[in-house]
Amino acid sequence: MGISRDNFHGLVLAVSSSIFIGSSFIVKKKGLKKAGDTGTRAGEGGYSYLYEPWWWAGMVTMILGEVANFAAYAFAPAILVTPLGALSIIFSAVLAHFILKEKLHIFGVLGCVLCVVGSTTIVLHAPQERNIVSVREVWHLATEPGFLVYAALAVIAVSALIFYAVPRYGQTHLIVYVGICSLMGSLTVMSVKAVSIALKLSFSGMNQFVYFQTWIFTIIVITCCLLQINYLNKDWDSQNASQIATELCGFITILSGTFLLHRTKDMGNTTSKPDEEAPVFGNTNNRTPETAT
Repeated sequence: MGISRDNFHGLVLAVSSSIFIGSSFIVKKKGLKKAGDTGTRAGEGGYSYLYEPWWWAGMVTMILGEVANFAAYAFAPAILVTPLGALSIIFSAVLAHFILKEKLHIFGVLGCVLCVVGSTTIVLHAPQERNIVSVREVWHLATEPGFLVYAALAVIAVSALIFYAVPRYGQTHLIVYVGICSLMGSLTVMSVKAVSIALKLSFSGMNQFVYFQTWIFTIIVITCCLLQINYLNKDWDSQNASQIATELCGFITILSGTFLLHRTKDMGNTTSKPDEEAPVFGNTNNRTPETAT
């Protein structure tokens, strides 16, 4: 299956994003280490890293990566962009080996190879994205009972981790902080996709910011990102950078990928009826603005 022009643009942006984000893991880790030498460590609740230039350099690098990732969602299907984030594992693992002196063992090398093979397979078989004419189409998908149940369970799980698990196991169990960030990340994928579509359509002359749904998605993105940044800093301060990147990308890919694959599994079976509902990420262009309401 060939790669469309939009998918190619999304591919380039997603890979660029992985390079920036993977590098930012290492730069921020270096900043957290330096900050921990002069003040209260982030893992112990301190915020001395806010005065560390290395940490801010890592933040700027991460922001650049997230901007590229954000733009990628406007061009390519989320099922293509999200798994490509796993490429950041390779960059963070290699840089951690040389800069942070964290040993990259044979199984780590094998994992990097599997990431490349898996990402290549997804790129070559990614579905064509349908022509979405309104953020309200994404809202319709996000408010289906199945996703609402998942979102509610994710919020409950995150709350339990924050208020129960973090005080007791945050310093000793990697899964606590990774679980919080991964669950939030799975919700962020849908919202980022919606906001990126809103920007793309608005720039083309169809203002999507007149809809309240766009602002709800924007608030979700900001809230989830702030939570992830806070708990990732705590995790990076006390754990191996390449290990965190591996588990975080794995969890986010599994959680968000499960939902996205479910929504695209029947994309080849859509009919030609103009009024029939189809998955937002399917391959059909017969949707009109009237049918999106």
